[in-house]
Amino acid sequence: MERIERNKYLNWLLRWREQKIIKVVSGVRRCGKSTLFEIYRDQLLANGVDARQIIALNFEDVELEHLTNYRALYDHITLLLLPDKMNYIFLDEIQHVTQFEKTVDSLFLKPNCDVYITGSNAYFMSGELATLLSGRYVELRMLPLSFKEFCSGLPEGTQGISKAEKFNLYMEIGSFPYTAQFAERKHEAKEYLRGIYHTVLLKDIVARLKIPDVNSLENVTKFLFHNIGSRVSPKKIADTLKSQGKGADQKTVDKYIRGLTESLILYEASRYNIKGRQFLTTQSKYYAVNVGLRNMLVRVRESDQGHLLENIVFLELIRRGYKVYVGQLDDGEVDFVAIGVDTTVYFQVAASTLDDKTLKRELAPLKRITDNYPKILLTLDEVFGTVDYEGIQKQNVLEWLLE
Repeated sequence: MERIERNKYLNWLLRWREQKIIKVVSGVRRCGKSTLFEIYRDQLLANGVDARQIIALNFEDVELEHLTNYRALYDHITLLLLPDKMNYIFLDEIQHVTQFEKTVDSLFLKPNCDVYITGSNAYFMSGELATLLSGRYVELRMLPLSFKEFCSGLPEGTQGISKAEKFNLYMEIGSFPYTAQFAERKHEAKEYLRGIYHTVLLKDIVARLKIPDVNSLENVTKFLFHNIGSRVSPKKIADTLKSQGKGADQKTVDKYIRGLTESLILYEASRYNIKGRQFLTTQSKYYAVNVGLRNMLVRVRESDQGHLLENIVFLELIRRGYKVYVGQLDDGEVDFVAIGVDTTVYFQVAASTLDDKTLKRELAPLKRITDNYPKILLTLDEVFGTVDYEGIQKQNVLEWLLE
């Protein structure tokens, strides 16, 4: 299988090369972290680094089980270090090493060690990492493939299909790097996705949170995946499941949601009061890290297209470095408020606005916003360039994704 270049992420690693800080790459399982490290190592070798300067260990390999004690790992690495050169140390899926921070911190103290680590478990990567590594790190959060990356990774037999057909594939089988090769064998893609789903559920959530009732967790997961892009709360989920005879109390549902977001299989979009510039803590929306996972779990209906499109736009905004919220107005809602370092952009997302009533409905919330930040309406409609509605720009979502 040909490797898909992830240039944005690769450039991040190159930018931090040899800087005195630990580089952490986090993300959901199978989003491409290990492959990114492989590409980066090839880049180092191509730029004159000797192979002996690179130490790469992946702790999902059972052959390295004897190194999952921090002291054994430290002793192993120090024996391999070249004393008079920079050593590039890659520790993949480091969460398998007990008290790994002792190894990492000790290597960090050496002037000739450039340390890179990955991990899949978001609780470990975000909740504990600041404490464990004493603020000595920078973190890159990886997502599965963007639509642009997905198109570049499709097998030769599908390269001639239209942009719209490629997008339909992206919507159907999702964006994990390995699934791109299954473009012509969709049933195999679903089997692969099912394996990822069960691994995340059982290893990253059930085992870590010590959840006794896996069926109950699955019911909550399916509910949230079914309702991507809809406002929900733990109480609403608990009440709905109880009415279906699949009861779980509110506290338990809240615990499950925490596990799903910490494992990075699900992302939360909190609400943001646009007029008052306040963050709201209730009735969040949730989006799947990969719409293919969602489609594998939930029967896809035609009416889901708008929410799936919303999901894809949400993830793309995160890729582009925005903090993304659901915009709350006194009498309505804006799909996304994307807050960047020096700008804010408002987005509405709809499958189509060719119908006048639909267009009017989608434009209305954007028109109520009185500031001068950009306002964009994204749809699947064929749009030649950008259409302007009193300062609101309508763009074709595929063109926007491929920018």
